[in-house]
Amino acid sequence: MIDIDQSVSRATDRGIRHPSRSHGWFGRIVRHLSTISIAAIFLGASLSGARVLENDARLFADDSAGESSAVVLATSSTAAEVSFGEKTSDVLMPVVDDETESVIEGSLRYLAQQQRPDGSFARDSHRAAITAYVLHAFMASGHLPDEGPYGEPLRRGLDFLLSCARSDGYIAAPTGEQNMYGHGIATIVLGELYGQVRDERLRPALERAIALILASQHESGGWRYQPRPVDHDVSVTVLQLVALRVARNGGLLVPQDAIDRGVAYVRACWRERERGFSYQRGGGTAGFARTAAAIYSLQVCGIYDDPMIDLAGQFLFDRFGRDNEWFTYGSFYAAPVQYMRGGEHWAKWYAMARAEALRRVKREGDLAWWTPREGDRGGVSPVYSTAVFVSVLSLPYGYLPIYQR
Repeated sequence: MIDIDQSVSRATDRGIRHPSRSHGWFGRIVRHLSTISIAAIFLGASLSGARVLENDARLFADDSAGESSAVVLATSSTAAEVSFGEKTSDVLMPVVDDETESVIEGSLRYLAQQQRPDGSFARDSHRAAITAYVLHAFMASGHLPDEGPYGEPLRRGLDFLLSCARSDGYIAAPTGEQNMYGHGIATIVLGELYGQVRDERLRPALERAIALILASQHESGGWRYQPRPVDHDVSVTVLQLVALRVARNGGLLVPQDAIDRGVAYVRACWRERERGFSYQRGGGTAGFARTAAAIYSLQVCGIYDDPMIDLAGQFLFDRFGRDNEWFTYGSFYAAPVQYMRGGEHWAKWYAMARAEALRRVKREGDLAWWTPREGDRGGVSPVYSTAVFVSVLSLPYGYLPIYQR
């Protein structure tokens, strides 16, 4: 049994909160003065028997103790170190340690080098969507346009997104493939930025984007890949639903009925027997990525305590590393899901996700990046993969308001 009597960092119930939101790059300097790195130790007998798949890691628990027992994360060769902040409900919350921060910083340098002359971060298809994912990664690690060492490339990336905002509300690059999936993530990023920096240039584009989402909602409550109310699936629906909630959080007028109908659609994709979510209402099997996306959208809409959240959250643990087909895509949602669940769920998930990410990261000089995982589908590129895993590893910073309960 390990006891820590005194907090060593200023933390929220899920992770560290830096002193300065506006200057995340400076806040990390301050954090080094207030955190310590210890071996990855979790408290709680309920963690016993947990499995970590596909990353050569193991969780060892003592089931014989009647009280809380220590669980230590290790790899086949050495203990995987994870930094922890304040103890909450007998669980140490993870923070970003030096090794992980070095990978994040190297990844941000890599992403900045991939920027195109027009401000985008993709060469051909889905240019608005990939640019939005990259901006999200920088925001998750504490960077905003016109601030800090990446202020200028972020401003150029934001300018590119705004240039993709059409008069009819659709956010799509002038060339290459695009769809409502890209529109959704671009709208979310614009909404998050508007809520944080209050750049009034963003509001008209954001209002038009939200109007298009509302006009494209199917009678079932869901959305599909084209900006028309003709079909529905959970992968597209979750992004439109979250975009509506982000816009509402930012002060835009969004009808509650549209959010309620979207939530009802996501709920209708629940598969009780599998304890996960299917791709469409009324049919299909539950999968890792679609389940992560579904829970994510429900949580962002304020649904945290529904029994299906815990059931589906465990489904994600059970499928971690097994559903390789959409692993990178699913990881973008699965990590925030466990972050918003908090406590031992988040502590355990971050250790698993961190071990997997650090095992697969590519390093060259001061750069770091990820290539598509074997089996990944959906045109996964190194830029997209890197943006996703930076967002995952940066979650303990607590910079994104969208994930705060």
